[in-house]
Amino acid sequence: MSKITTEFDMEKTLKSLGVKEINEGTSTGSDNFSSGTIIESRSPVDGALIAKVKTTSKDDYEKVMTRAVEAFKIWRKKPAPQRGEIVRQFGEKLRKLKEPLGKLVSYEMGKSYQEGLGEVQEMIDICDFAVGLSRQLHGLTMHSERPGHRMYEQYHPLGVVGIISAFNFPVAVWSWNTALAWVCGDVCVWKPSEKTPLCGIACQNIAAEVFKANGLPEGISCLINGDYKVGEMMTHDNRIPLVSATGSIRMGKIVAQAVAARLGKSLLELGGNNAIIVTPEADIKMTVIGAVFGAVGTAGQRCTSTRRLIIHESVYDQVRDALIDAYKQLRIGNPLDESNHVGPLIDTDAVKLYNSALQKVVSEGGNLIVEGGVLEGEGYESGCYVKPAIAEARPDFEIVQHETFAPVLYLLKYSGSVENAIEIQNGVVQGLSSAIMTNNLRDAEQFLSSSGSDCGIANVNIGTSGAEIGGAFGGEKETGGGRESGSDAWKIYMRRQTNTINYTAELPLAQGIKFDL
Repeated sequence: MSKITTEFDMEKTLKSLGVKEINEGTSTGSDNFSSGTIIESRSPVDGALIAKVKTTSKDDYEKVMTRAVEAFKIWRKKPAPQRGEIVRQFGEKLRKLKEPLGKLVSYEMGKSYQEGLGEVQEMIDICDFAVGLSRQLHGLTMHSERPGHRMYEQYHPLGVVGIISAFNFPVAVWSWNTALAWVCGDVCVWKPSEKTPLCGIACQNIAAEVFKANGLPEGISCLINGDYKVGEMMTHDNRIPLVSATGSIRMGKIVAQAVAARLGKSLLELGGNNAIIVTPEADIKMTVIGAVFGAVGTAGQRCTSTRRLIIHESVYDQVRDALIDAYKQLRIGNPLDESNHVGPLIDTDAVKLYNSALQKVVSEGGNLIVEGGVLEGEGYESGCYVKPAIAEARPDFEIVQHETFAPVLYLLKYSGSVENAIEIQNGVVQGLSSAIMTNNLRDAEQFLSSSGSDCGIANVNIGTSGAEIGGAFGGEKETGGGRESGSDAWKIYMRRQTNTINYTAELPLAQGIKFDL
C-alpha cells in the first residue's frame, strides 16, 4: 500500500477496517482468495494509490457460489427474528466503525467526509429497519370457498441474491439490499464498483466478523471484485434467482436482458434526470438551497442529483440571479476538509464526460451563465476537480434529455400553468426523483396526482437529492422500476407461496366441480 499524505492516516484507517493484504478481492467471509488480475484503487482526492486488489477469476467465482449455496441451506432455517439479531449486531459494528468507514468512503470515492459519514449512517438505519422487519414478514389469510378449508399465503427466502453496486454510493446501496435480504433468509454475493473496491472489502470484513462470532457460515456474505465481466458471471448464473443492479441505463438494460433470458428476477436502480419545478409562489430561498445542494452535492454524481430546474417565467430572473450568487460562494477542494462544498469527480473519464456535456449544450444554443472548467494547480493534482456549471437551455436539447453525471445544472423556462411544467419534467425517459417548490396547494396536489409527476419519488418543498430509510426508493420508466430500502421492498427478496389446507375427511373441488369415482 502506498503512503498516504492526507491529513489523516489512511493506512491506520484501512487497518481498523481489516483491509490488510494486496490479494484481497474475493471473499466468502474470513477466507480471502483471489487469483485474478490486479486493479488499483486510486483516490480522486489526490490521485494517490491507496491499495491494489486482485479480481475474481472464474475458479474463484465457483468457490464463492459453492459456499453461498451451502450457506443458504443453513441460513434459511434460522427463524427470521434470529436473523434479525445478526443484522442488529452488524449495525452495532457499523456504529463503532462509522468514522473510519466514512473516511474511506470519502477518500476512495471523493464525496465529502460528512456525506461519507451520512452514507454509513444510512447503513446503520437500514439495519435498524431490517431488525424490526424481521418480526413482520407477514403473509395473508384468505377465506376459502370450500368448507373445512383454510387458505393463506406466506413468504420464503429466494436463495442467493446477487448485488451489483455503483461507485457513487459504495457502501449504502449494498446495505439497502443486504440487510433486507439477510432478514428474509437470503445469502448475498456482492460485486462492488471496480472504482471503489476497498469499500467493499471493508464492509465484507465487518460482516464476516459478525457471522464468525455467531458460528454461522461465512458464505452468507460473499464478495467478488472486478469489471463488468465479473458481473456477467452473476447475471448468467441460474443459481442466483435475483440480481439487484445499480448503475447506468445502458448497464441496466444489459443486466435485465441477461437475467430475463433465464427467467430470473432483476431489481434495477438506474439513471435519473431529475427536475425541480419552481412555481410563481415558491419560496426562493428554499428553492436555491434545494437546487444548489441537489446539483453540486457529491459533485453531481448522485442518481437523484438535480439536473433540470424548470422555472416559471415570472420568477425566472430572480431564481437565476440567486443561483449565480450562490455558486460564487461554493468552495471546491479536498472533501475531507469540511469547509469545502464540492469534491472531485470519480476519475478523469468522468471529467471528459463533464467537458463533453458543456460543449454539447453550447453547440445546441445554450448559454453558460456559470461557466465550468477543470481546476488545476495545488490541491487539484488528481485532475478530477471541476467547477459546477449552470446553463440556460431548452427542454428539446438532446443533452438535456440525458443524465449528465457531473455538476451541470440546466435552467428551463416555462409559462402558463403548472401542467406545462409537469409536461416538461415528464418529457424524458428517466423517472427517478422529482420535486416542486411552491406554496400553492393546488399546484402541489396537481404535481402529486395521477396526472402529475411520473417519477418514483415526488417531493414538495424539498429537493430531489437524498433518500430516507423507510420509504421505498426507486424510479419508473428507464430508471428500471426497482424499489429498495423501505416500505414493502422486502417482498422482492422472497418467493410467495399460496397454501390451502383441507382439515375435513372429504375432498370438495373448487368452483363446485364434481368428479366422482
